[in-house]
Amino acid sequence: MYGLIFIFAFASIASLIFSFVLRFTSAQESTLQYVVTALSFIGLFGGGFLSGGKRKEKGWLIGGVTGLIYSLIVFLFQYLGYDRLFSAEQVIYHTCYTLISMMGGILGVNIATNNSRTA
Repeated sequence: MYGLIFIFAFASIASLIFSFVLRFTSAQESTLQYVVTALSFIGLFGGGFLSGGKRKEKGWLIGGVTGLIYSLIVFLFQYLGYDRLFSAEQVIYHTCYTLISMMGGILGVNIATNNSRTA
């Protein structure tokens, strides 16, 4: 749960910053596409990391579940709100989001476990 809260809080803050950048500068949305994608990956990695660190076991599973729940929430929002299914590109993105969240969960477990062993 903490991981999902982190992901959506991170996404909200990043969206607010990018909306100000797009509003008050001459930057176009297409020029920021890769930056937005990179920040999305960072947010999902951070959410998986936080989830894995809190759980302290089975990081790949808890990170994967965090990524899947995130993707499910986005899918439901898009489907119920806009009556659209995921495109092929979105399926690839959300698969990568889940994998990145898994990696964050694995690293979160390993760092949390190593810190508790040394303390």
